Amino acid sequence: MSKKVNSVLLVIHPTRNEALTTAKDLTKLLIDKNLDVFATIKLDGAKDFNDSSKVDLAVVLGGDGTMLRAAEIFRGKKLPILGINLGHVGFLAEIERPSLSDIANAITTSSFEIEERMNLSYQLLRGGKVLQSGWALNEVTIERNDHQMIDLFVQIDHRPLSRWWCDAVICATPTGSTAYAYSAGGPVVWPEVDALVLLPLAAHALFTRPMVISPKSEIVIDIESDSADLNADGIRRTKLQKNDRVVLTSDKEDVLLAHIKPAAFADRLVAKFKLPVEGWRGE
Repeated sequence: MSKKVNSVLLVIHPTRNEALTTAKDLTKLLIDKNLDVFATIKLDGAKDFNDSSKVDLAVVLGGDGTMLRAAEIFRGKKLPILGINLGHVGFLAEIERPSLSDIANAITTSSFEIEERMNLSYQLLRGGKVLQSGWALNEVTIERNDHQMIDLFVQIDHRPLSRWWCDAVICATPTGSTAYAYSAGGPVVWPEVDALVLLPLAAHALFTRPMVISPKSEIVIDIESDSADLNADGIRRTKLQKNDRVVLTSDKEDVLLAHIKPAAFADRLVAKFKLPVEGWRGE
């Protein structure tokens, strides 16, 4: 049971028609239950959103990308985010889409469970001074920005690990282990596991295995090429230059995910990848 919800922000995918239609219907139901409704786009009955301190809960109508946007809006606010599946099975939203009346009732009665998800923190140092700080829910990637591979020197806990001539290095949270890192051959990490995943992409090296690292560790990546890009969650991108240093650690802030119908992570894997739990022979 969570604290009472009096106001809701609808974070709506701006170009998905089903998201807009669902948002309109849900707005009516929530207003009928005397809740204040805000929306990230113009919506009949909903108030314009300009202050996250007025909101108790975010309801995301879209995919995992829209969930990342909601996480950015609520950064540091300790407010839960409820993702509604609109046809594409993701790892952050509900597996099975509840009816709108079920959603409205769950919000009104605060009958949802909250799950904490680790974030990743980074600092960009240039000339020994902190030039930029940031965070990511899924991953931070140091990647090439032209046709040439990049030269990176990787250290963990103040000890040298390896030099990689590669397309990119990905550092992911457990949440991000099923995103870009998974596509690059990284391991699937259960959300309850406190760990970071580190792996190079297309590296010219003898050792290129993905690694699972303690959340207490500090990962340092020195840029030894003329340029590269830092990419956080595919949303926040920064140009890097030679001799820049990127420091990666687990973040002190968690993202709070709300679930009306909690599902085991194994069920999410089965649903997402259509795993053959019946057996190859259909038995």
